Order: sequence, then structure tokens, then C-alpha cells
Amino acid sequence: MTLLDVQHVTKDFGGLRANSDISFTMEKGELLGLIGPNGAGKTTLFNCISGLHPVSSGQIIFEGKDITELKAHEVARRGLARTFQVYVASGDLNVEENVMVGCFMRTRSRSRAKARAAEILEFLNLQELSRYLVNELPVAAQKRVTMATALGSDPKLLLLDEVAAGLNPSEIEEILASINHVHDELGINVMLIEHVMELVMKISDRVVVLDSGKKIADGNPQEIANDPAVIKAYLGERYAEEHR
Repeated sequence: MTLLDVQHVTKDFGGLRANSDISFTMEKGELLGLIGPNGAGKTTLFNCISGLHPVSSGQIIFEGKDITELKAHEVARRGLARTFQVYVASGDLNVEENVMVGCFMRTRSRSRAKARAAEILEFLNLQELSRYLVNELPVAAQKRVTMATALGSDPKLLLLDEVAAGLNPSEIEEILASINHVHDELGINVMLIEHVMELVMKISDRVVVLDSGKKIADGNPQEIANDPAVIKAYLGERYAEEHR
């Protein structure tokens, strides 16, 4: 069953076309990777899907309903949450309180938000960090906190924007395990933008590739790794040779 249907989405910023006639679907239960070189339009597309940017043309259908014209908070209430490349947490709030901010999307009760935040932190093995300020934590822990905050809104679809950026191999494995945990144990659909190919190719059921604002490929990881257009635009011959 189709969860997300992106139909001919175009996004212009004045004379700059960031997304051009992009179409793809995401099925329920699927884990979808979104890759491409810097400037390909990946984050802009996330911003359009999540309601941060209005589209210039096209439609976005979520669970069979048109969400194209909805604002970001309205999209979030429908069950679509996202993280950002740079997590800007309040310096006055600790980890638990930052996660509670996400929980307030579903409840006005402080006690319920606190209880839900505690459950999420335990699920992601972050409970020992609950009293720390987020900006006191190493980058890898901050990345997991931003996931926890997004989970607080009880999403059906989680959009992850470069959660592995700047991490070392062991930290990448930890993030990969967290994503799999969220997807497999909680049953939350995940779409992720990522430049760490070892992660995105290992974890994704399907991969969509953008280049210069256009979709150039859509297929399973093996198909994408061997696609001549993707190799030329992004992966390079060395990656292709190493993964054949």
C-alpha cells in the first residue's frame, strides 16, 4: 500500500529551480534512501514534503490525502516528522526536555510528555544522558537526540536528513542500528538523505537518486550501484568497482 506519493513536484526559488518534476512513491513498511551530490535538491525536497516550503507545482499525497498546501505543523500532525542536518537545540533545555518538545505535538500534559520522553530515551539507549544539555554532548549523541525528539511526535513517516554526517565508523554503525530499531521494532517508515554510502546502501530497500534537481534513478541498492547515470553523477567508478 502506498504511504507517500510525490507527483511531479517542482520547486523554484526565483530564477533557481531546485526541484524539477520529481515523482516517486514510497510503500508502507519501506525504508527509502535519497541520495545525490551536494546541490541536487534533496533537502529542498524534504522541505517540500514536510511543509516547510510550498511547492511551485505538483502534488504530495500522504496516506491517500493531499497534503501539498498544508503548513509544517499540520503535516506533522498528520504523522510526518523530520530531522535537520544541523540540530539546533535550546541551550536552556536538557535532553529529556528537548524530547518532550516533540511529545507536546500529541499531548498538552507535561506529565504524559515526560513519561513518553522517558520511554523514547530508553528505547534509543539515551536514558543516561537525559539530564545533560544537548550542546554538551558529542555529535553522535546529538544525532540520536534529534531522532528521539522527532519520535516524540509519534510519526508514521520519519525523514532523516544526514544523521550520519561527521561520524566515525563505529558511530555510523550505532546510528544504523538505531534506524533499524525504529523501523523494525516501532514499525515507523523511514526515508533518509545520506552521503555515507555504506549506510544508505546497507539499510535501504530502495534508493531514489537526484542530480541537479531532477530524479535520475530509482531502484534497489544493487541496481543503483550499477546504474551508469548514477556512477557518472555521484558514486564514481571507484565505488562501482568496489561494490560489484
